[in-house]
Amino acid sequence: MRGLTVDRNRPDLGALGAERDPEKFLWKVLPHAARSFAASIVVLSRDQAMASAVAYLYCRMLDTYEDLIDDPVICAEELQKFARRFEGSMDRPASIPEGLARDDRDRVYLLLIDRCELIDSIYEGFRPEVKDQINFLVRSMADGMVWSTEAFSSQGGVLLDEEQLATYCRNVIGYPALFTLSQVSDRELTQGAREDAFLVSEMIQLANVSRDVERDLQRGISYHPELRPYLGESGYEGESRVAVNRVREQYMAMALSRVPAYRRLFEGLNLGGTPPVRIASILMLLFTDLHYRTTALRTGNSVWPGPRGTVQVVAASLPSLMSRSWAGHTVRRVENYFLDAHSGLGKV
Repeated sequence: MRGLTVDRNRPDLGALGAERDPEKFLWKVLPHAARSFAASIVVLSRDQAMASAVAYLYCRMLDTYEDLIDDPVICAEELQKFARRFEGSMDRPASIPEGLARDDRDRVYLLLIDRCELIDSIYEGFRPEVKDQINFLVRSMADGMVWSTEAFSSQGGVLLDEEQLATYCRNVIGYPALFTLSQVSDRELTQGAREDAFLVSEMIQLANVSRDVERDLQRGISYHPELRPYLGESGYEGESRVAVNRVREQYMAMALSRVPAYRRLFEGLNLGGTPPVRIASILMLLFTDLHYRTTALRTGNSVWPGPRGTVQVVAASLPSLMSRSWAGHTVRRVENYFLDAHSGLGKV
């Protein structure tokens, strides 16, 4: 599968920058933006994969403005300007100074913004209804990011409670999840399915939040008020390490409790109906499972069985191509592991 061997920490920026073919650039840059997501969508049909990849990369560009522009007023302006591009002439988006990049991963994201016209050229070839869906996605996500930018600014760099954290997760991943489901499911999204999609978005985005606790603290934000005293710190020992791990465990508890929504979507939207969508669903779940098993280990909790590393995740998902029942069994097995782990958190 394309992108599974990409080292996101050591990208070939020269090769990425030299690529001028829109489709080649899209598939080269996508794994750097999200490897597990990239692995999931490349197994879809060409039309589904292209639409999902373009939509995701536009969202990644929005996320880059939010991550790298510290001034909340300027950040909100750039987010809204990017969303307004889709209402008119698709003007070139504003560049972000390279000096704001913290590492080579950020430099890939800056390159993506600078090469946005390559992604735009693919977008322009989509059917009108797909373009409308992407427009709605970008506007919704931009509005959500403006909300979170203003929340962090007005609340001293932190989110205050689980409700705000859920809102953040839904803003960042919920709308992309709804878009992807609209592309791959042959069934209409009911209100219940939409709510489950938002719950799944919390489960998936909390993987990123729990992974990046220390990195976020260094840039002066936290998604949990308990970590306010450690904003801006770069070393975590003693009391601060205990606090970081305690909050990371709370994130994991919140995420694991959302897993029944994944099964309900898989069964209710017939995501096991076709082999490409089936294996994409299993890949996403198993990559999420891999993350939370790693998080359990980091926080001193019991680790449940499962594939280790990217290659084993892919191997474990392959039987789903041939067997719908295997895929269903995998979803239920991961659900049981998550719920058992949730009930045992903090008891080791």
